[in-house]
Amino acid sequence: MQQPFMAYENDTDGFTTGELQIKNALDVITIEGTLEITKDRQGLEAALKLKRAVDAAIDALKRDRNLPDSIRD
Repeated sequence: MQQPFMAYENDTDGFTTGELQIKNALDVITIEGTLEITKDRQGLEAALKLKRAVDAAIDALKRDRNLPDSIRD
């Protein structure tokens, strides 16, 4: 069973799908590279992996009651 992507929980989690790298940190999630979502089962799995990571980030951001306007000044 695949471990869920725990957005913003640590500086070590991350994964690659296709040529797309998703890297976790405590204050930023970085998405770099290229992902081809082909119209087949492999494309579906690639799209779902990306969606799970983005959904995890959105959920974590929504739960943060002290979310600042910006971490960059």
